[in-house]
Amino acid sequence: MEVKKVMVIGAGQMGSGIAQVCAQAGYEVLLNDLKAEYIDRGLGVIKKNLSRQVSKERMTEAEMEEVLRRLQPSDNLEDSGRVDLVIEAAVENIEIKADIFKRLDGIAPDHAILASNTSSLPITEIAAATKRPEKVIGMHFMNPVPVMKLVEIIRGLATADEVYTAIEEMTHKLGKVPVEVNDFPGFVSNRILMPMINEAIYTLYEGVAEKEAIDEVMKLGMNHPMGPLTLADFIGLDTCLYIMETLHEGFGDDKYRPCPLLRKYVKAGWLGKKSGRGFYQYS
Repeated sequence: MEVKKVMVIGAGQMGSGIAQVCAQAGYEVLLNDLKAEYIDRGLGVIKKNLSRQVSKERMTEAEMEEVLRRLQPSDNLEDSGRVDLVIEAAVENIEIKADIFKRLDGIAPDHAILASNTSSLPITEIAAATKRPEKVIGMHFMNPVPVMKLVEIIRGLATADEVYTAIEEMTHKLGKVPVEVNDFPGFVSNRILMPMINEAIYTLYEGVAEKEAIDEVMKLGMNHPMGPLTLADFIGLDTCLYIMETLHEGFGDDKYRPCPLLRKYVKAGWLGKKSGRGFYQYS
């Protein structure tokens, strides 16, 4: 089961990063989104990232042009009919993802693997929207994709061994480190990370300390590169809330109950860095 051509669905921060590392590893890549302007923005980010590598002399101008040539825009899901692997990186919503996979199932070649970059949603449930659950798998990349080495690989209930092996081998070719994880809400990364962030928000909510102090304690005391409240702003508070709700619903345990302050900020539109304001303000 060899992967040569890849479609990445979603040209946002995660999708463009995944498309970039795939193209750098030698794969032909279709970057798909609903609108041409979204794709152009994603391709612009990739070019900016690669240009930075050239300026740091980690890549030549010719190598950058070769990578960019392997990237093609796509605003039509029908284009998935000529790929070996689809990596979906759409919004973190089970209904939207299930609909995408149902449509892909009717278009993508029979041999094609359908992967989701979901950070918390059940792969088994996404796979159930298709008639090829054995070819559905989770590939959870970390943000920023070009920098972070980890990829959580999640088997659904029916994922075939050869599909897992093909994705594991590809992950190595991308210069990443694959880690096998079972299909539970939040997998490993977000099951541990998000309750920590949520607890930091509770610590602020209950007046234990100011936001700067909370972040400083975790940076200096626990050697974290950035504090949990800053990290939440970078992830997006709406994404943090959605993952906490997924954990709460999936496990039925109140230790995963989202902090009311997190809900309040999301309702106010304070989503973090992307909206200009979260726990901190961004110009």
